[in-house]
Amino acid sequence: MNQHDSTFGVQLFIYDLSRGMARQLSPIMLGEHTSIVVYGEEFFYGGAGISSCPPGGTMLGPPDTVVELGNTEVTEEIFMDYLSSLGETTYSGDKYRLFEHNCNTFTNEVAQFLTGNKIPSYITDLPSEVLSTPFGQVLRPILDSIHIAPPGGNVISSQNNHS
Repeated sequence: MNQHDSTFGVQLFIYDLSRGMARQLSPIMLGEHTSIVVYGEEFFYGGAGISSCPPGGTMLGPPDTVVELGNTEVTEEIFMDYLSSLGETTYSGDKYRLFEHNCNTFTNEVAQFLTGNKIPSYITDLPSEVLSTPFGQVLRPILDSIHIAPPGGNVISSQNNHS
């Protein structure tokens, strides 16, 4: 399989939300929910913070698209420390914003940390395209208040370590 035992494959799972719970809001809805799959776990960010589950284990079911992002030499231990620090700072649940700071912002940052590669630009560019429309401007306050946190994940935090 891998030439080195020390490398791990990294995948981007893409879910098309417009076919599910977000149908009422399309075509202005974000459209895609993304997560990172590495070390046999799926990691994502939503209104509850950073969560993980077995791959495809949220209520969204299996992903619509899987993108191979490359391999990483980052160990799982280092990665979990990195996620814990992100979860306490940049990616705590209360910092979630549907457009500016969402699951796709998270997967883009994590993908670069692990592989040096960004996620496909059509995913990260979509929110600004939506917001530049008059319809997007009108709906912005409503959309900013929406938190997407697919049920089925376990929130990652280091609060368990505090005594």
